Amino acid sequence: MDTPRIVVIGLGYVGLPLAVALAQRFETTGLDIDTGRIAELQRWHDRTNEMSAEQLAETTLRLTSDPATIEPADIYIVTVPTPVDAANRPDLSIVERASRMVGAMLEGRRRPIICYESTVYPGVTEDLCGPILEQVSGLVRGQDFFLGYSPERINPGDREHTIDKITKVVAGENPEIGARLAAVYGAITTGGTYQAASIKVAEAAKVIENAQRDINIAFMNEITQIFSLMDISVWDVLKAAGTKWNFLPFQPGLVGGHCIGVDPYYLAQCAVDRGHNPAVILSGRAINDGMGAWVADQLSGRIAPASRVLVLGLTFKEDVPDLRNSKVADVIARLALLGHDVDVADPRADRVEAAHEYDIALIAEPMEVAYDAVLLAVPHVEYRAAGVTGATRFLRTGGLFADLKGVFAGQALPAGVSYWGI
Repeated sequence: MDTPRIVVIGLGYVGLPLAVALAQRFETTGLDIDTGRIAELQRWHDRTNEMSAEQLAETTLRLTSDPATIEPADIYIVTVPTPVDAANRPDLSIVERASRMVGAMLEGRRRPIICYESTVYPGVTEDLCGPILEQVSGLVRGQDFFLGYSPERINPGDREHTIDKITKVVAGENPEIGARLAAVYGAITTGGTYQAASIKVAEAAKVIENAQRDINIAFMNEITQIFSLMDISVWDVLKAAGTKWNFLPFQPGLVGGHCIGVDPYYLAQCAVDRGHNPAVILSGRAINDGMGAWVADQLSGRIAPASRVLVLGLTFKEDVPDLRNSKVADVIARLALLGHDVDVADPRADRVEAAHEYDIALIAEPMEVAYDAVLLAVPHVEYRAAGVTGATRFLRTGGLFADLKGVFAGQALPAGVSYWGI
């Protein structure tokens, strides 16, 4: 397999950058069952903003939504989402469907590798996906096809830790498969590869990466709530504590998105299934899942009943269009429940998606001074560039400017405007 033929299944935040990178070195096809997604990529538009129009125009990546059009390949890489359901239980239905799709594409004489990048708990690749592949294909794992795992490490909007620079963890069901995957991934990144001891070890490494961040942020959110009772700014505390050489620079905030706010539940479910109570993991999740309501309660307590509130930003983090698992939506829902009239603006978010996912009708920029409070929830570059004057220009005299991330802390405010920050 000197020049393998590769198929990447799922062309979202993870799959698209990976497929484009692979296409620079190998014959690569990108498959996504969303025909609209394929159509927009063929027009050189990536709604995730991970790939530029120039990158899409120059790539040799073949795009399709029809598995029947794809020739048998040597490596299939699955990068589909692994969300949780309404009860925060792992929802593996998408990766199961992807496995069935791949199983129907396999050709035994090529002895292909099926490598998963989707975040799962240890055992899913071998104990769930492997049997599905065998059942659908009629082939025998370890003889006609082989399994691998390489956890994704894409951070939406991060232009520093891109797929061509990060270290890729790889694992195969035997050393030879691991080495073959290391060679392929090593060809597209300057960060090198690390061969994990087993597929289960690689799965575990991925799921704890995000759980670790979640727990550390939960601590920051808890101390934020404690210090607010003492009228102490958590940002002032963190600046002071950060002067110590080994202090970890985590920050409080709304923990959303598809990774940090989801993956710990996979690890927790894995633990519960084996009779262990994951107390620390679930405690961290409880704090972070409740942070949106806490922010809303703090803001509501500082304004009059039935106030008009403008929320700036809805995406799960700044400078990205990603609305998945946005915890700003929790703030908005709580403010509405408390009786406030809430408008929401976001220059990055898609209006149709916001309405579909959260029943939130995004407004264009307000045209009048009409609000009792403005909450800067997600400090997109557009808001940072406008400065504190731009962020407060729609406030009535005596209005409150709430600055969740402390972007404009300490700056002079327009006359008649008060400030609240955590």
